[in-house]
Amino acid sequence: MSDASPTVRRPGPRLSRTGRFVLVAVLGVLIVLAALAVLLLPRVLHGPGQTLTVPEGQRAGQVYAAADKALHLPAGSTAKAAKRTRLPLPAEAKGNPEGYLYPATYPIDADTTPASLLAYMVKTANQRLATDRITSYRTVLIASIVQAEADRPADMGKVARVIDNRLAHDMPLQMDSTINYALGRSTLHTSHADTRTKSPYNTYRYPGLPPTPIDNPGADALKAAGAPPAGDWLYFVTVKPGDTRFTADYQEHLRNVREFNERQRSSGSGGGGA
Repeated sequence: MSDASPTVRRPGPRLSRTGRFVLVAVLGVLIVLAALAVLLLPRVLHGPGQTLTVPEGQRAGQVYAAADKALHLPAGSTAKAAKRTRLPLPAEAKGNPEGYLYPATYPIDADTTPASLLAYMVKTANQRLATDRITSYRTVLIASIVQAEADRPADMGKVARVIDNRLAHDMPLQMDSTINYALGRSTLHTSHADTRTKSPYNTYRYPGLPPTPIDNPGADALKAAGAPPAGDWLYFVTVKPGDTRFTADYQEHLRNVREFNERQRSSGSGGGGA
């Protein structure tokens, strides 16, 4: 048997009724402040003057990524909204807003959602198209190729005419920009292997236009596609920035292409063509 005395546990201090009231009151205030923070956080993130700018020629995927960032949402949020939101698109688009996310600067506030932002873009596109009397999905599609292919706005009308002339002559478009879209890239270099890509966007392999626009064209490209100038051009190549050469003569085109290739090899500069 141990002769040690048993340990006596003394109760700790207890909160008075007033202390308990103060504690409950403090907890209540903290809960209210937390709730307000949740409600006000979007307004802090999307404060006054927040905007999203869509440049001419951006693809839908690029617009979605920029929207996610501007709205402080997880990657893929706007892409998902595009698939489930009913947007005012032509029937030919089959719900795909590519080509109708009009290049402009859009305001963003606390109430902006991916769906509302996409709807605003498409509404803006429809208004601009109506102003320019463009009613054809085909025109928007051609404009997207013009936007990607033209070196400068002054060349857009001729590029649009080349596309129209090739279609009229049942010639393949052979546009590098459509292959770039199929492969999810942007480059001046198209290989023979690229031209064998099994994609409906490969206008080397498949005749006619691709199934959808390949980017979101701006006002200049849309106007060029809607009313291209008269001309018999069937080929073009941007030999160097600011120097795009159009011709109906294939042999002349080959000479221009050779000059383009020589410049590419010597300096790495140049442009695209068809």
